[in-house]
Amino acid sequence: QVQLVESGGGSVQAGGSLRLSCVASESTDFMGWFREAPGKERKGVAGIDSDGSTNYADSVKGRFTISKDNAMNTLFLEMNSLKPEDTALYYCAARRRALDVRTLGLWLSLGDRARATSYWGQGTQVTVSS
Repeated sequence: QVQLVESGGGSVQAGGSLRLSCVASESTDFMGWFREAPGKERKGVAGIDSDGSTNYADSVKGRFTISKDNAMNTLFLEMNSLKPEDTALYYCAARRRALDVRTLGLWLSLGDRARATSYWGQGTQVTVSS
């Protein structure tokens, strides 16, 4: 069982920045961030593979940057130029590579369907006001 603990959420105005952190109890092949806006399904935002390759949702490309400190098993999400539509509960997630989910992009694209087969943090709220 992988334990994930997020921190760093908060409220900012549009155009502002926030940095999310997630400490993992152990490393896994995939680590990433998903978000869930009110009334909407959970969606993949950004992910990082054990080889350092990254993948982003189109809606955050160029604004968000995912990184990982392997020595500390800590995942980060740097969020810049935030928009009101980025408002959501952000979840840190992790899973091991498997035959049915072999790529980072596939895992992120699962969105809500990744719930049962991934490890999750408790979520941290990000609110962006216009």
